[in-house]
Amino acid sequence: MSSREPMSPVDTAWLRMDRPENLMQIVGVMLFKGRIDSDRFKRTLALRLLRYKRFRQIAVLDEEGAWWTDDPDFSIDRHVPHTLLPSPGGRQELQRFVAEMASTPLNPARPRWEFNLVETGDGNSALVARIHHAIADGIALIGVFNSLTDAQIDAAEDGGVAPLPMDTPDAVPEVTGEAGDSLWRMILEPVSGAVLRSIRVGGHLWGQYLGLRQHPETLRHYTRVAAAVAKEIGTLARLPDDSKTRLKGKASSVKRVAWSEPISLAEIKAVGRVLGCSINDTLLAAVAGALRAYLVAQGDPVDGVEIRAMVPVNLRTPEDNEALGNRFGLVALDLPIGIENPLARLYATRARMAALKNSHQAMLTFALLAAAGMAPKFVQDQLLRQLAGKTTAVMTNVPGPRQPRFFAGSRIRQQFVWVPQAGDIGVGVSILSYQGWVQFGLITDHSRVNDPEQIVSRFAGEFDKLLWLVLLEPWDRLSFPAVVEEDLVTLVSSLAAAKPSRQRSRHASSPPARN
Repeated sequence: MSSREPMSPVDTAWLRMDRPENLMQIVGVMLFKGRIDSDRFKRTLALRLLRYKRFRQIAVLDEEGAWWTDDPDFSIDRHVPHTLLPSPGGRQELQRFVAEMASTPLNPARPRWEFNLVETGDGNSALVARIHHAIADGIALIGVFNSLTDAQIDAAEDGGVAPLPMDTPDAVPEVTGEAGDSLWRMILEPVSGAVLRSIRVGGHLWGQYLGLRQHPETLRHYTRVAAAVAKEIGTLARLPDDSKTRLKGKASSVKRVAWSEPISLAEIKAVGRVLGCSINDTLLAAVAGALRAYLVAQGDPVDGVEIRAMVPVNLRTPEDNEALGNRFGLVALDLPIGIENPLARLYATRARMAALKNSHQAMLTFALLAAAGMAPKFVQDQLLRQLAGKTTAVMTNVPGPRQPRFFAGSRIRQQFVWVPQAGDIGVGVSILSYQGWVQFGLITDHSRVNDPEQIVSRFAGEFDKLLWLVLLEPWDRLSFPAVVEEDLVTLVSSLAAAKPSRQRSRHASSPPARN
């Protein structure tokens, strides 16, 4: 088998999005109970992670395109550094280290991933993982991490799985040939002068880039792709800008990260069911409330404020659930920051999510990313400027394991993940569930928000406002379906068993004022 293979158009698009201000790296953190055995940790990665050939390959961009090539002198030692946090080695030091890693590019001359084993001052260990988005999306990486971990502490180091053949594909093959050409013809249309003018690409520059007139086949291929990209840029251009806030502006290369205390998934489910909302609706409304509360605390106006967030939507089928690569689209969600009443904010969020679920926006943006990856890079850059200029944040919600997991014989206590932001987007919100708990992670550009802890510390309090409304508001004022008795029992029991430390940690845990 050849050591060089073409990269898919969508993965190419993510590889070319790298900028010093926003690196296309997915950053994950695992906190372990006790010190992890570093030698066993490395053996586990060698046995399980390297089953996926993408982690042994270099992403290469040249004049002919983007490629995966085998690293001729691959060594796992280059990808598994060991770090001791500075004293006192606690949460703040770990957050600063994660932020530094999120701001540091991966070595382009090697496979673009790193698993940094970190020793903390409390006698425990942490894993700070960085993986380039071109390798896989968040859903695929959850599957990778599940394959690295076990349900029992005494599991075999190889996980009981047979090694994959060295030429096993990590992604579903792209549609090629006649069928593939027909698919693209349905999505793409002939280029026109008006469309080219809409993306400010002159005919001379266009012709110069493609090489051109002596290669008419190449010209036809690229003009079809450029036409589709230009059309969608025009659609995005007609979207109104979201509100100008301190969260939005020119990005820098310095990041900040923070994560919240965990919230009971059972409580979130119960509140959502009583109010007739999904878990996702409830969590997104809490995010909107936390961002509003932060802006209010800074003395900023919030009346009528709308913050647009790009939300990834998984487009994987059961057949490619375990494949690497990127299989997701994006939808644009306007968070109703300007609504003060938490219940009204929740129902506004629910209505907007319902409208997006009935749209074709996710499939369209997936096709757009594929087209951008096939088009010249300057066309892709123009698309990103249009898209990022109308967006403040990226938000993800990824389900993690429901039961405790063990990595190299050490129990995972908590885990977090942050996805990258494109262009000048300076806020990334990640929601990850694990073992019956939900945690919020936040990454910000330091020039926009230098204290993300002041936002994540408000998430739980915003959820508590909804919880108190369920328990104290007259039911005839709440638009919920038939109440499930066990949901109310769950909520009352949770409050009765709440620890004082948890109550103190919630900024807004007192009942909200009734309007």
